[in-house]
Amino acid sequence: MFHPPLGFQRAPLPQAREPDPLPTTQQASAPALPAPGEKSAQKSIAKSTSRDAYFDNAKYLAIVLVAVAHAWEPVMDGSRVSRALYMLVYTFHMPAFIVISGYFSRSYSGKPHQLRRLLTGIALPYVVFEVAYSLLARWGNDDPGHPISLLDPFYLTWFLAALFIWRLTTPLWQLIRWPLPVALGLASLAVLTPKIGDDLNLQRVLQFLPFFVLGLCLKPEHFQLVRRLEVRLLALPLFAGAAVVAYWAAPRMNLGWFYHSKSGQELGVPWWSGVVMNFALFGCAVLLTAGFLAWVPRRRTWFTVLGAGTICGYVLHGFLVKGADYSGIVESYGWLRSPSGEIVVTLFMAAVVTLMCTPPVRRALRWVTEPEMAWAFKRDLTELGPRR
Repeated sequence: MFHPPLGFQRAPLPQAREPDPLPTTQQASAPALPAPGEKSAQKSIAKSTSRDAYFDNAKYLAIVLVAVAHAWEPVMDGSRVSRALYMLVYTFHMPAFIVISGYFSRSYSGKPHQLRRLLTGIALPYVVFEVAYSLLARWGNDDPGHPISLLDPFYLTWFLAALFIWRLTTPLWQLIRWPLPVALGLASLAVLTPKIGDDLNLQRVLQFLPFFVLGLCLKPEHFQLVRRLEVRLLALPLFAGAAVVAYWAAPRMNLGWFYHSKSGQELGVPWWSGVVMNFALFGCAVLLTAGFLAWVPRRRTWFTVLGAGTICGYVLHGFLVKGADYSGIVESYGWLRSPSGEIVVTLFMAAVVTLMCTPPVRRALRWVTEPEMAWAFKRDLTELGPRR
């Protein structure tokens, strides 16, 4: 698809497609010199299966915000501006990432090849990095008793567990008539349930669920709508107003609301306040996510290729953040809490997570993030049939 330089023209978005991990026979054995009549068909196939630069750009920018916000946590104490920026970014960075994940899960129907991708691309990385982060906590905290539990996600591995559950339940959300209201209802019930338990971080799974379901409900024209010029212009006062509100709320608001990991009662408010905050934060997150997506470049840029490696940036940057926390770097270098220090931390983390998303790192981690593992699965005869 041709992407004009300015990005204001309304070119149609391609349908979200989940790439088939098992290429068809026609794709694997295409002739080197196709007949003239076959050229247009092959071009159509290549166009339909190519990655969309817009979504790769959005994923890269979102993962940079995730990593930078994590890096801000130990250095923002005492700065109202830093706390306000943290709250602003935390309102929409994970919702944006989850909405995109839901949008690209629309084709999931539980077919054998999709289940294999679910196990190799989400479940296996969860197991590997949950163990790795738990071992890091044992070493860094000087706590040999830190448990290694696959039922209690540690640090950022909760997202992999949540994504596994969300995608597994996708056919159910596509079946019911009003999926988003039902998901919001479940999220509200979770906010009302302080003893929901820590298994698979179910509190977060349910409170972030509406964003995934929203992604399932979206269509290409919705993304085309948010990229109109008028929406881009409206996004500017939207973020300016949100920044003012965040600055006002910074010394008054509990940061636990943005983590979506506790009930209202656990955050010290009446039960009804938790429900109100759940809906209010959902509305704010949707608006800011739309504003963020409105300004994502639609054309290919220098960071477009990095969008394919965001899983590497996500699972790796936490080692750096936790390692710095365990080693006491911030306490040793107090200037990091100054405005100049916070700028250095921001630029450093943005550069590091960018390197973590590069193709060489992606290839190095393919054994755990994108493994084939054909030896572990039976061959499905229903998939082999059409190829014969």
